[in-house]
Amino acid sequence: MFATYFLSRIRAHRRYRQTVRELAQYTDHQLRDVGITRFDIEAIARRQF
Repeated sequence: MFATYFLSRIRAHRRYRQTVRELAQYTDHQLRDVGITRFDIEAIARRQF
């Protein structure tokens, strides 16, 4: 049970980091088009996972 929880947390963190990495590659104009700012990236990624 602990191993399952631990592995799920690792996977969630990896997905979080991947989301941050992908959004960070967008230009400011692209981010504005989807309605977010650079300051929102981590919060948005955190909310998803």
